[in-house]
Amino acid sequence: MTTFIKNIFVSLLLVTFLNSCKENTSATIPLENSQPADSLSQPVTQVASFTGQQVTGVTVSDDGRIFVNFPRWRKGVENSVIEIKADQSLKSYPNDSWNAWEIGQPTQQDQFVGVQSVIAFENELYIIDTRSVLFQEVLDAPRIYVFDLETDNLKKTYTLGTSSYFPDSYINDLRVDPIKNLIYLTDSGHAGLIVLDRETGASRRILNEHQSTKAEQSYLTFDNQKWKGTIHSDGIALDAINNRLYYHALTAYSLYSISTDDLLTKSEKAIEQSVVYEGKTAAPDGMILDSNGNLYFADLENNKIQYRKPDGTIHTLVEGDQVSWADTFSIYNNELYYTNSRINEATGDISDMTFTLNKTPLPGN
Repeated sequence: MTTFIKNIFVSLLLVTFLNSCKENTSATIPLENSQPADSLSQPVTQVASFTGQQVTGVTVSDDGRIFVNFPRWRKGVENSVIEIKADQSLKSYPNDSWNAWEIGQPTQQDQFVGVQSVIAFENELYIIDTRSVLFQEVLDAPRIYVFDLETDNLKKTYTLGTSSYFPDSYINDLRVDPIKNLIYLTDSGHAGLIVLDRETGASRRILNEHQSTKAEQSYLTFDNQKWKGTIHSDGIALDAINNRLYYHALTAYSLYSISTDDLLTKSEKAIEQSVVYEGKTAAPDGMILDSNGNLYFADLENNKIQYRKPDGTIHTLVEGDQVSWADTFSIYNNELYYTNSRINEATGDISDMTFTLNKTPLPGN
């Protein structure tokens, strides 16, 4: 078992060990160009809640369909992917069979094993299956399932090539580039990015264990106590118009970007030389860009959602009890949807814990 897996497994499942590791430390991270909250009365609406089921990913399709997912970080996951219907009912997506796999069973091609993210894009739903459970090594090749949202039928499966991932990989998030016809993915278990050709399905790994994709430390700080975990390249956001890909390790405070034009080169050295350090931020999980070029991300340690304007200034959109490890974001109808995965709190039995999906207006709305 790798150091990454050990650290995260202990953090989430062994409460007594976690408590013994708590230390007093400072939670203050100096941010470049940081600004105060735009509004202390920013409205937040709870869209759905899940008791005993730890949600991570969320996505809203162009026609308003809402999907969320639940990784197999522990036993007892009822569904990997569900759709939240208009009447607030929850439906296994695409059906019960796809969600029926249980830990210990042989893996199947047509069943989810360990889903980390869901991304709706151009009437398709991209589902990342890490093929990893309980923070252990991958059971077989990580893959992306693509479902047609008109029929809810499987349209395509992208299976990562063996040179694109490692046994300790944890494929975390993706963005689809319709202009270059590529998919970009982050690996938070083994630092690096993956570029996948949508037409051929060929994948290649870039920036493997590069400074920009590696975690900067092995913990985060909550209420002056350390949460142990080393999480590499995690959040990712694409500005397809300006050919810019943004990415960020989770236990880190540095935002990086790279020109997507430079990702077309086969030279790893050239790719490394084109990486741009964008500046200091809070430690985030997922990220997303809006149509105005604002980059949204969480300040995990301080229960905030922030955004970085194109001029580089950082603003706080929401803060307080309604933000508890804001994990993943989606934008629909001028509102920011986000999940509260409460990862730093979910260190043992979560059967009585509630995890939520919330939404809040974008700035200026």
